[in-house]
Amino acid sequence: MNPEMLSRLQFAFTITFHYIYPPISIGLGLMLVVMGIIYIRTGNSLWRRMSFFWVKVYALVFAVGIATGVVLEFEFGTNWADYSRFVGNIFGSLLAAEGVFAFFLEGGFLGLMLFGGRRLGPRMWLLATFLVAFGAHFSAVWIIMANSWMQTPDGYTVVMTDTGARAVMTSFAEVMFTPSFLSRIGHVLVGAWMVGSSLLLSVSAWYMLKKQHVEVAKKTFKIAIPVFFVFSIIQVALFGSESAAIVAEYQPSKLAAMEGLWDTQDNAPMTLLGWIDKESGKTRGLKVPSVLSILVGGSPDTEVVGLNDIDSELWPPLRLTFQTYRFMIIWGSLFIPIGFLGVFFFWRGRIMETRWLLWLFVLSIFLTEAVTAAGWAVTEIGRQPWIVYGLMKTAEGVSPTLSTGEVVASMSMFIILYIALLTLFIYLLNGKIQHGPDPLVEDKPISALPDTFREIFGRPRAS
Repeated sequence: MNPEMLSRLQFAFTITFHYIYPPISIGLGLMLVVMGIIYIRTGNSLWRRMSFFWVKVYALVFAVGIATGVVLEFEFGTNWADYSRFVGNIFGSLLAAEGVFAFFLEGGFLGLMLFGGRRLGPRMWLLATFLVAFGAHFSAVWIIMANSWMQTPDGYTVVMTDTGARAVMTSFAEVMFTPSFLSRIGHVLVGAWMVGSSLLLSVSAWYMLKKQHVEVAKKTFKIAIPVFFVFSIIQVALFGSESAAIVAEYQPSKLAAMEGLWDTQDNAPMTLLGWIDKESGKTRGLKVPSVLSILVGGSPDTEVVGLNDIDSELWPPLRLTFQTYRFMIIWGSLFIPIGFLGVFFFWRGRIMETRWLLWLFVLSIFLTEAVTAAGWAVTEIGRQPWIVYGLMKTAEGVSPTLSTGEVVASMSMFIILYIALLTLFIYLLNGKIQHGPDPLVEDKPISALPDTFREIFGRPRAS
């Protein structure tokens, strides 16, 4: 393999591993805010106990997410120097904004959230938790802005310099709000909320199966299952169709590969299950007539561009894009009935007796993470051969002095380190789950907890 292909594989491996953690941080942060609000409204110390437990999990996820995320920024310079040089004025600005405005906000209040549970008043602790969660969401906004610009570039001009062509920003607003940004940020955040809620469902279902911490498990399940169910519907019904329309307009080759559509046509079908026969130029399988046209334009008469009307050199990897997309939509759609069953059996008070469903929810965190990874794979593989769609090809962005041996050595190191890191993460997470929520040292009512600036930052009370 040449350095370009190896660099692609290395970046795909490192970013896929990294993206296990940000959706958990975003989704779990939302659930921690919900727990804090319920505790303040009810004064029930059980919610406070739950919050302490899940904050520890959040800290572990945050630490591994940061460790694996920093690597990606270095890879832009080591493996993709020509890309970084070409888009640095735009892409670099967005990454810098993410660090200044989002990461420091999240990291700045993280200590208060982690160690202030028994020192801050419940409202101040909730504020710290909210700011950490907001920082995680805000970080995602900037990252999706940067990636959306690569998908649908806007607000730039290409200028010639002594070192070659460069993309220079002409409108910060247009760069921020490229045509694909709003649908993609909604898609990503809803997916992250589903991942976070599925983690709560997975752990609480495990406790109910083992009949451990049952009261905590039921409360956790009670707040997580409506989030999971409602957002699974929103993801499919709203952002699925909206994303299809954006992709059809700005990345027709990606949509044609996703659906295996060869001929430009109206009443375009959607393939539920099947395979691409590239040699004969056919897609075989189970198809539903007109559904793709309806998703794209809201009408069966909407014309969708096929692969035969696109230069074959600009096709993405067809089979990989097609099958990865099938995996995403099939499992993503199945989350709706799974969520409905969870709501139904919990509402009927029979969730403890339905062991097969509890086992399904134990697995839900792995399924949501897999679907999320598949969604990103479709996004990035389907963009090929472009690294910036219609502007710069991936082969043009690789570092010119990079050697095959250097990439092999670094990739081997990453594989070894990341396997070790994943093993450590699973070991520590499993230890926290097996241990479960600690009993509260004190069950003071809300009114007895410190809540004013003087009580929080002044001298401690005499015991």
